[in-house]
Order: sequence, then structure tokens, then C-alpha cells
Amino acid sequence: MELDVFARELSFASAKIAAEIEIGFHVIVKEIEETAKEEIGVYQPAVGPFEAWAPLAESTKADRVRSGYTEDDPLLRSGELKNSIESEVLGLAAIVGTKSEIGLLQERGTDRIPPRPFIGPAYVRKIDPLMNAIGLAITKGFKAY
Repeated sequence: MELDVFARELSFASAKIAAEIEIGFHVIVKEIEETAKEEIGVYQPAVGPFEAWAPLAESTKADRVRSGYTEDDPLLRSGELKNSIESEVLGLAAIVGTKSEIGLLQERGTDRIPPRPFIGPAYVRKIDPLMNAIGLAITKGFKAY
């Protein structure tokens, strides 16, 4: 095979790989979004660099009940935080997050509340499927030959 033919085939394969990765991104990013939403209201175990969620303080539980919410569903009250989690894919870039200030405070914690991250752990839980999707996209890109 001549070098110019190989270069053209490689160029075609890379375009196919990019298209396959973008398709995979849409699927995985939606899964990350759904995973983050599912973490709201359920105590989360440690994963990757993220520690397990601390139990709610008794004062928080009492405040939740007084406000008409269940006693012990961390981060879940009106559903506003859960519903604020969104995802977007732009080419080969993707993001899952929330514009909610409460979400940022919960993810990082404050001097008064321990961190209860839900976005970061969702990424960690889905990194292997994401890497598998990228590997599959590369394989599909070269299988055309």
C-alpha cells in the first residue's frame, strides 16, 4: 500500500472514529446524568476519591419533617436539585452538571455541612463504560477496512 493511500484511509478512519465517539458520548453522558439524579435522596458509598456520605444531622432530620419532607432522604426535598442536573454533548466534549448553587455547596460541602457529592461520583461510576465506548469507536473506525 502506498503512503498516500494509507494516509487517506487513516484520515477516513479518524473521521469515522470521531463520529462513533460522539455517538457513544451521547449515550454515556446521558447515563452519567441519570446516575447523578439517582444519587439524590440515597446515601452514597465511597467511590474513587469521594468519601461516603455522612448521615444527616438530627437537627436536619427534624427540620425536614417540620417542612413536610421525609426525615432521611439526603439532598431530596422538592426535587429541584435533582431536576437541575443536565448534560450536553458538543462534538467530542461533554459535560454533566447543575447550575444550582445548592448543588455546588452539596458537592463540595461547607463549614457547616459535609460534602455529599453526586456529580463527581457519577462520572467515576461511568468512566469504565466511557473508556469502553471510546475503544469500541476506535475499533469500528478501523474495521471499515
